[in-house]
Amino acid sequence: MQTRKENVVENFHGTSVADPYRWLEGDDSEVVAWVDGQRALTERFFQSDDRRPELKKRLTELWNCPRVFLPSRAGEWYFYQENSGLQNQPVLYRQKGLEGEAETVLDPNLWSSDGTVAVSNFSVEDGGKYLAYTVSVGGSDRQEIHIRDLDRKENLAEVIRWCRFTNMAWRGNEGFYYSRYPQPGTVPPEDEVNFSQVYWHSLGTPQEEDLLIFERPDAKELGFSPFLTPDEQYLLIHVSHGTDPRNGLYCQKLGADGPAVPLLEPGEAVFRFWGNEDSTFYFFTDWQAPKGRVIAIDIENPARENWVEVIAEQGDVISQGRYLDGKFVISFMHNASSRLCIYGVGGEMEEEAALPSLGSIEGISAKQGQGEFFISFTSFLSPAGIFRYDLANRKLQPFRQQELTFDPDAYGTSQVFYPSQDGTEVSMFLVHRKGLELNGENPCLLYGYGGFNIAVTPAFSASRILWLELGGVYAVANLRGGSEYGDKWHKAGMLDKKQNVFNDFSAAAEWLIANNYTRSEKLAIEGRSNGGLLVSACLTQRPELYGAVLCIVPVTDMLRFHKFTVGRYWIPEYGDPENSEHFSFLYRYSPLHNVKEADYPATFVITAHGDDRVVPGHAFKFTAALQEAQQGTAPILLRVDTKSGHGHGKPIAKIIEEHTDIYAFLTKVFKI
Repeated sequence: MQTRKENVVENFHGTSVADPYRWLEGDDSEVVAWVDGQRALTERFFQSDDRRPELKKRLTELWNCPRVFLPSRAGEWYFYQENSGLQNQPVLYRQKGLEGEAETVLDPNLWSSDGTVAVSNFSVEDGGKYLAYTVSVGGSDRQEIHIRDLDRKENLAEVIRWCRFTNMAWRGNEGFYYSRYPQPGTVPPEDEVNFSQVYWHSLGTPQEEDLLIFERPDAKELGFSPFLTPDEQYLLIHVSHGTDPRNGLYCQKLGADGPAVPLLEPGEAVFRFWGNEDSTFYFFTDWQAPKGRVIAIDIENPARENWVEVIAEQGDVISQGRYLDGKFVISFMHNASSRLCIYGVGGEMEEEAALPSLGSIEGISAKQGQGEFFISFTSFLSPAGIFRYDLANRKLQPFRQQELTFDPDAYGTSQVFYPSQDGTEVSMFLVHRKGLELNGENPCLLYGYGGFNIAVTPAFSASRILWLELGGVYAVANLRGGSEYGDKWHKAGMLDKKQNVFNDFSAAAEWLIANNYTRSEKLAIEGRSNGGLLVSACLTQRPELYGAVLCIVPVTDMLRFHKFTVGRYWIPEYGDPENSEHFSFLYRYSPLHNVKEADYPATFVITAHGDDRVVPGHAFKFTAALQEAQQGTAPILLRVDTKSGHGHGKPIAKIIEEHTDIYAFLTKVFKI
């Protein structure tokens, strides 16, 4: 499909850069017509020998099993979300004690006919009487806060608007702290995701009466997240600059005069608050410890020379942890999989708890004084299960039993290490049917992310089970740019070192081919968001290496990414195109600007109209450029979802539809 081009040329630091498809960044009638044409093209591809009905049937069966999310305890109640299987959105329940009967608190499936209204976050005050929860619509990052009286089972009148990624920090049952952005229309459109502020909301009052607690109008790009210490004696404000993990922290003793004051400024290192005993605060940090350590800061004497190391840096990376009841609960990453360890308050290791298998601790839920904590544990072959650890008897037991809709014993997981282009050893997980014949003929799906200090560790996906049942190999590479091996691993894959990530991924593909797991013609690569940047860059750099590409909600225009919605948050990770040095390396790999005439493999670009994180213009322009440059016969297709966004809160029905199209695409391209 040919797309109209315009003569748009922009000068970047003396370099003229053409942008002929810039008009696709808009949403006018011509763009709508173009998208409709792309939909028709994609539908024509599927119509002959259409396997979507049978694939959708099996995906629906695989998704139809209960999924429970991490519980939290407030008063005598345990609160948790659960999806019975095919519900579009998980339901929020509460139960009295560990054996109590589940009682529905919120069922967002009743709020819309198509499941596109979601609960994105919730917080219960410690007494268990009031619930604050955020609602997002159509996959948007925009949120509204609602408040529910759980005794009366009705919502309070007030609704709090203009929030994104907010949390609600309760102080007693009087109200809570939260963060928000300016009301649209009060600032220029480009500043609607700047000027973050922290407010206090008193229950039973309108938002207009909320009290402004903290702001930094002199630094409009800073973001703030408020939370309280468990004893509710201190207000802490987490300070971030875009997606840079090196955060700051401001502190205010409640009841004392004066504003919140800096305890730590952003830009130096990661500092995560884990808990406190009076004025002694415990933090995880990678300051002078790339793999992480635990320190104590007396905030009455916070000078750096008074900091005390409690748990030193280990050989493995600290992933997450909590301080509760005089102990540190720590999840380590050992070669990108989890270990669970308990330490005493003095830093002495007391126990390593046995986990069910090689897998990942996705989250830890704990509160001081409760004598217990919960973990969510998953692997490639087991859905996330919730386990409760009792600190008194040192037992890790299931909170809910898992139900499976496939035979996990038919498949196996292994881990290999391979050299990247510069000799760096990179780890990769392989999942496939036991007894796989290494003849180079197996269809293989290689997944990667490589960015933003995010670790890619073993995790379950029902759709991946379908791929395994089809005879496929699933491979996950732990690329530089993530946090699998600490801060140095992250920094080796960001800014001017981003090419390392692409090299790591291409080397993974070469290893799979050299070791006869597959061949280029049967090797598919998949990436989402920053991973969409990964696969689109690898596609333009090594089109001959792959047989199919799944490029999902991708970042592809590295010269204009910062001009849309929250794109400016990514500058600490990617660089700033307005900086001449940064422009040089961004332009060198920017997928959109490196599309050239070539024989490209079959490519499926996927986006959504409601994506206000990575705007669909990235996907539109990249698709148009690929279609014009394609010299081979493989299809270049676009899928555009409606009433969904970047992924968060997407209804199960839409997830199944998307994955049905993905696997129909792969089975058709690979003839399996």
